[in-house]
Amino acid sequence: MKVKEFVEKFGQPYSEMLGIDLNFSKSKEIAKWFLASILYSKPIRESSATETYKVFEEHKILTASKIVESGWNGLVSLLDEGGYTRYDFSTAERLLEIFGNLHKYYNDDLNRLHASAIDSRDLENKLRDLGKGIGDITVSVFLRDMRNTWSKADPVPSPLVRAGMKHMRIKDLKKFAKENRLDIIRLETALLRLAKDFLRKGKRLEIER
Repeated sequence: MKVKEFVEKFGQPYSEMLGIDLNFSKSKEIAKWFLASILYSKPIRESSATETYKVFEEHKILTASKIVESGWNGLVSLLDEGGYTRYDFSTAERLLEIFGNLHKYYNDDLNRLHASAIDSRDLENKLRDLGKGIGDITVSVFLRDMRNTWSKADPVPSPLVRAGMKHMRIKDLKKFAKENRLDIIRLETALLRLAKDFLRKGKRLEIER
């Protein structure tokens, strides 16, 4: 399999898969992806995270205000409905803290947070400061799909992405994407799926550089 075919086949961004449009920097769409990123960053089955996001979408609980208004019990109910049962209590608590701070300090608008950041690393720190539920994995997942939306989005690849890079002998993600005329978001996402769905399970996938 050629590298372009590999990226085309496995590189669909998770935000796109969920029907979230990040192309126009709309605050509501970014908030949706932020919520989804938090759900995906836990060590839980991807299908459970996807289903749980769809439950939030179905109930129209997709903004900071709506999440805070739902309260702890309401969030636990939504998480359980989506199959996010292993982390329902702790995730409900963290969602309240994170989106409560987003409401308090940035008027529900992540674009304001981005505008206030000095550079890429400061942006990551400001995201972490929203609550203890945001660690390196959440930041990496969220900012990966934001690379073409926010000028300061330049996350450090997650451990799974780095495993995919190592397998393909890629030392510099941005340089490799540029040299091969690949969209960096799709390349990074494909490498994530390579590590998660193949390398971690001992499956082979031959890719020609």
